[in-house]
Amino acid sequence: MSVKDSLFGEIVKVSSHVDPESKEVSAKLMEDQNATYLFEDLNGRRAAGNIFSTRAKIAEALNIPKEDIVGHMLDAISSPQDCEAVEDPAFRQCSLDVDLMKLPIPRYFPEDGGRYITSGVIVVDHDGKKNVSFHRMMIMDGKHIAVRLVPRHLFTIYNMAKEKGEELNISICIGARAEVLLAAATSMDFGADELRVASAMCLKGHGTPLKVGRCDNGIWVPADTDYVLEGRITLNEASEGPFVDITGTYDFKRQQPVIEIDRIWTCKDPVFHLLLPGGYEHFMLMGLPREPMILKTVRQAVPRVRNVRLTEGGCCWLNGVVSIKKNKEGDGVNAIMAAFTGHPSMKNVIVVDEDIDIFDDREVEWAVATRMQADRILVIPGAAGSSLDPSSHGRTTSKVGYDATIPLDQDRSLYTKIKLRGQRPPVFNLFKG
Repeated sequence: MSVKDSLFGEIVKVSSHVDPESKEVSAKLMEDQNATYLFEDLNGRRAAGNIFSTRAKIAEALNIPKEDIVGHMLDAISSPQDCEAVEDPAFRQCSLDVDLMKLPIPRYFPEDGGRYITSGVIVVDHDGKKNVSFHRMMIMDGKHIAVRLVPRHLFTIYNMAKEKGEELNISICIGARAEVLLAAATSMDFGADELRVASAMCLKGHGTPLKVGRCDNGIWVPADTDYVLEGRITLNEASEGPFVDITGTYDFKRQQPVIEIDRIWTCKDPVFHLLLPGGYEHFMLMGLPREPMILKTVRQAVPRVRNVRLTEGGCCWLNGVVSIKKNKEGDGVNAIMAAFTGHPSMKNVIVVDEDIDIFDDREVEWAVATRMQADRILVIPGAAGSSLDPSSHGRTTSKVGYDATIPLDQDRSLYTKIKLRGQRPPVFNLFKG
């Protein structure tokens, strides 16, 4: 299921020609981030944004209920499945001249360092170490890209090659299906194959494993990807940035490695995936894949966990909510500490009872307002946090946990809001029984 097969919900078509330097792409995408925008002539090619900007659209792409997303991903991480190799992958249907300047790659905001690929995932297989991960990529000219490598898995593999004086062969996938994008943004063990996690999601949601095809450089990538760029991370560096990150604030310039592109493949009539920096889709694809790890660590501390969520108000990165059913007093505090372990970048977390709908911000705030006092706020100073938090300025952060659960020795009826029959569906239990 390529990008052109994943245009769900309301679709707004932009038929006029759009210059990639005009900032019109961001202006349109920000008009209604719940709607998918299809640009029919962005620099002469088709492109779409806000494709996976809501949980509902992601769930439809995965072919599962919205409430099942976190559990669906956790099951796939726990039980990855082999991919199915195909001889004639869709991405090899057309070969383009190598000229990045002719692709529908926009400059999103005025102060950006250049035109950026924002939805691209880099696939690498080097000395038995595999990795699939998101990276922002700034176009330098027709063949070269400055890539932001944070000190994680691809950074490590690149340095392994660099120590030998070797360039690192890669394939860049743009327009990959939702399962691939979610797996690429998930924290996994070094060397684990994210495509096998994506395959497990495909198998459970659609009944078939992920199909993969081979690039000329020997790397296997999802067969139905709209664009595949083969290239090498060279030993050269260039200035990259500034660029708008998930908090909607600018990240600064850095010296970063340079990718040289060798060939460009596409399927027939491809759609280039545009991901608005700091937008809802950025929140979903970067933040939502962190939720399974939060769920896993909290379950280790508190057996009955109903659901977890990183909130849009916290950029789906800095603020979270956890719903539990307490067995004993202190479960709320234990859930707070476990949640911070599951997502170390999280700065604030609220723990609520199982009757609170954590996808309703008003209900969560109501629980804080009516079920807790300030002496139940846990403050953890001097902790390592997120470099994306502007208030930390790269220093340590103070984390805050709110235990908004009802004390077990209290009369629960005093804390329960009156509801009419049928007013709200029951809270979904991810772990039946």
